[in-house]
Amino acid sequence: MFDSSNGNFDIKKEHINDKGYFVVTAGETNNGILGKSDIEARIFEANTITIDMFGFVFFRQFEYKMVTHARVFSLKPKFKITHKQGLFLASLFKHLKTKFGYDNMCSWAKIKDDKIQLPINKDGDIDFEFMESFVAELEAERVAELEAYLAAASLKDYELTADELSALSKFENYNWGEFRIGDLFDVSGSKTTSKSYLEKIGKGDYPYITTQAINNGIAGFYNYFTEQENCLTIDSAVLGTCFWQNKNFSASDHVEILRPKNFTLNQKIALFFISLLNKNASILGYSYAMKRNQSRIKNENIKLPVTANGEIDFEFMNNFIKAIEKLVIKDVVLYTDNKIKATKSIVSSNQ
Repeated sequence: MFDSSNGNFDIKKEHINDKGYFVVTAGETNNGILGKSDIEARIFEANTITIDMFGFVFFRQFEYKMVTHARVFSLKPKFKITHKQGLFLASLFKHLKTKFGYDNMCSWAKIKDDKIQLPINKDGDIDFEFMESFVAELEAERVAELEAYLAAASLKDYELTADELSALSKFENYNWGEFRIGDLFDVSGSKTTSKSYLEKIGKGDYPYITTQAINNGIAGFYNYFTEQENCLTIDSAVLGTCFWQNKNFSASDHVEILRPKNFTLNQKIALFFISLLNKNASILGYSYAMKRNQSRIKNENIKLPVTANGEIDFEFMNNFIKAIEKLVIKDVVLYTDNKIKATKSIVSSNQ
C-alpha cells in the first residue's frame, strides 16, 4: 500500500532558519516539527505519512524535509488520498508507539510486512468514502465536546485584567536576570519503580511518570507513589522534556526531579519554568545520545524576570502565564464558534 523513503541530508538545528520547508524529526512534541529550513535537501510530497524511530506517526498535508540522524521515514500511499483519508490511515499506525522506543527503534524493515484492517465496500475495494465520512463525523463530535467543555469549565471568559495586559506589554523590555538551575532547584533522581511491580499492586489514582514526551509523562495510574507532589520532572533518557507534577506519583528510571529551594511552585509559576526548560532542551539538543542528566541540568542557565532589586519577579511570571492562557482560550473559543457555525450551515443545507 505504501512506498517508503528517507531524507538525503542530515539537517541539524543550525540549519533551522524559519525559511523554506518544515523539517520533520523524531518525537511527538510539536508534531515532530523541528522548524523551517531552506537548506538543500530532499522535499517530500504532501499527503504522506511520517513514522519515526519511536513509532510516532503523523499525516503531513504539506511538503516537508526530514532529518536523517533521527531515523524518520516517509510513507507515500500508492493511491491518491484526501486529508481526512490520510488522518484515517495514519491512525491505523498509532499502535507502533507501544511497540517501539529508543531501545528498539521502529524502521520500515520492521513494519513493511505488517497488516492493517481497512473498510471495504460491497465490491471488495477500499471504501475511501466511508473513511472520509467517518473522520468528518469524529471532527463534528470533537467540536461539540469542546463547546460543552468550555461552557462547563467557564472558559468563555478571556478578558485580560490590567495586570495581565501590563505583563504582556512589558515582556520584551522587562528586566531579566540569569540563574543557574542548580541554585534554584534541588535536582535528584526518582525512586525507580517498575511497571510490572505497579501492575501487581493494581490501578489507582497516582500517576506513573516515564520518559515519554507527551501526556505530562504519565504512562498510567496506580495505587502507589514514591514521590511528593508539586515538583518538576525531566526525562533524562531521550528528549529531556520537562513537566509539572501536581499529584503524588511514582516514576520509572531516567526521570529526574526538580524541587524549588527558596520558593513555592503553583501551576502558573511551574508553567513558566517548564517553557524555559523545554526551550533549553531544544536548543541544547538533548537526545538518547546526549542525555539530560543531573549534572547537565544543574549547570543549565535560564533567564527570569527580576524586580528592581534583582529578586525573581514571581508576580510578573504569574500574570504573564494567566494572560497567555486567556489568549489561547480566546483563540479556541473563536475557532469553536466558527466551527459550530460552519457545521450548522452544512447540516441545514442538507436538510
